[in-house]
Amino acid sequence: MLKFKLATVFAGLGLLVGCASQTSPPSMSLQDMGSFHVGGREVTLTGKPIKEVYFTAGGVPAKVDPNGVYQVEQMYVQYFIPSHQRGTLPLLMWHGGGLSGVTYESTPDGREGWLNYFIKQGWSVYNSDAVERGRSGWAMYPEITKTDPVFLTKENPFERFRIGNGPGSYNKDPSKMKPLAGNQFPLAGYDNFTKQVVPRWTSSDEPTIAAYIELVDKVCPCVVLVHSQSGPFGYKVAQARPDKVKALVLVEPAGIGDMNQVAAFKNIPTLSVYGDFIESDSRWPTIRQNNLKFQEAIKQAGGRPDLINLPDIGIKGNSHMMMMDKNNLEIAGVIQKWLTEKGFVQAR
Repeated sequence: MLKFKLATVFAGLGLLVGCASQTSPPSMSLQDMGSFHVGGREVTLTGKPIKEVYFTAGGVPAKVDPNGVYQVEQMYVQYFIPSHQRGTLPLLMWHGGGLSGVTYESTPDGREGWLNYFIKQGWSVYNSDAVERGRSGWAMYPEITKTDPVFLTKENPFERFRIGNGPGSYNKDPSKMKPLAGNQFPLAGYDNFTKQVVPRWTSSDEPTIAAYIELVDKVCPCVVLVHSQSGPFGYKVAQARPDKVKALVLVEPAGIGDMNQVAAFKNIPTLSVYGDFIESDSRWPTIRQNNLKFQEAIKQAGGRPDLINLPDIGIKGNSHMMMMDKNNLEIAGVIQKWLTEKGFVQAR
């Protein structure tokens, strides 16, 4: 058994236990933790020129033949099994675009993230880096991945994730940043947040969904929690495996599932969670409305969709990255309460 107390730091694993909320248990005890890869395929390349490469400065050059078989499109998964399990099923955490599983680990300003919170609540948590992100690796382009990667400037998330008050609101100096009034994102940690941003490809949805399906087949039945870009992935994987995805929590999903398969959600409770400042944003009213239409179709098919607009319940100022906001554990508590009400949490 592996025991972790507040004084123990596993920063690389997202187990940095810092400013714990009073609603969060004071310590963590794990019976197991580990990692594995799922998904992927082999690709053979031919006709490429042999290169001479210096792997070490001042070393002896080596001939590298790029022709041959490559392993690509796999997905990395890390899991944490608490000693005392209260979640009746595993909880799978899927991150958004241009990010990795770091999303749910420690916040950019060093506070406890959702990964720790839900482990401490007794959930077995599986946190993944989607295909082409983080420890999943990425493939050559355009030989294998057909499009170029998309890279983000430091200003882009500040303006686009409803943190800053429009174009020109970012500044290296937090005291000169121009956030939306009352915004909860920790400005002092913003530059640290941009260090976890990774390139993303716009042509990898199909292998990503395939890898998520393989993960669900491996560890589920389960509850799936998605954010932003992984919203449509969660919907489509649940539609592909309605017998294994028992609940779906959608944190500001950026897309929807297959409208022709909404009946798959008849017996899958779903929760959509939205933060603040949406009405004043140029994109998010439409994105949210698309999801609400999909949720209404689920309802018409006999499903049980739930919606929580955080400002409507008195939780205000949240950005698109609410799992990193100053009140992130309060929002995690809202999700935990919903899961409890749906019968996915055992009594202490």
